[in-house]
Amino acid sequence: MKFTALVTSLFLVGSEAFAPSAGIARSSTALNAENGVTTRIGFLQQSAAAVAAFTLIPGQANAAKYGGFGAGSPEVIDPKDAIVDEDVLKSDSVQKGIASVRGYKQSVSDMKATLASDNQADIGPKIRKDFDFSAVRTDLNAINAALDEDTQRGTDRIVRAILQDITELEVTQKQKPGVPRSETRLNNVCKKLEKLEKSFDDYLAFAN
Repeated sequence: MKFTALVTSLFLVGSEAFAPSAGIARSSTALNAENGVTTRIGFLQQSAAAVAAFTLIPGQANAAKYGGFGAGSPEVIDPKDAIVDEDVLKSDSVQKGIASVRGYKQSVSDMKATLASDNQADIGPKIRKDFDFSAVRTDLNAINAALDEDTQRGTDRIVRAILQDITELEVTQKQKPGVPRSETRLNNVCKKLEKLEKSFDDYLAFAN
């Protein structure tokens, strides 16, 4: 309904724009046609921009829901209340996943140490090398297999958050060639690393 109202209002505004003014005499038919085309093009461009902006709003709202997954989310339960299948937890696949996730967390710690000693260090290659999306997802899902369905609804959110954190980290740390990393950008990169490290900690808490 909101979308229909938006488009209707735009067309009403557009029709008023096309309506001739009673006090203005037109000198020629050609001039009228030229002005009409120009006005119509402008109207259509404005309409397309408005519709595109309206379409983006729900996506932005949905994206925001995945931030701060552990803060007040009813789906992420306390790890101490999780139901864990101890036999599955001891399996080779789950233990391999746990070891890998601990390795990812260590990689984050290493990047933090690198930036502490050189705030201009390029950590992009290490991110791409250590955090292959397919491998990370496989390792996280391996641990998930030892948890009951109710717990998995919450840990699934953590998995999505981790993958998002990795993507945001790589984007945030990028620098243009020859342009030094500012203090503000450095702080942003460090915050992303802290957030990713906490995400891995939150996830590992379900396997302890």
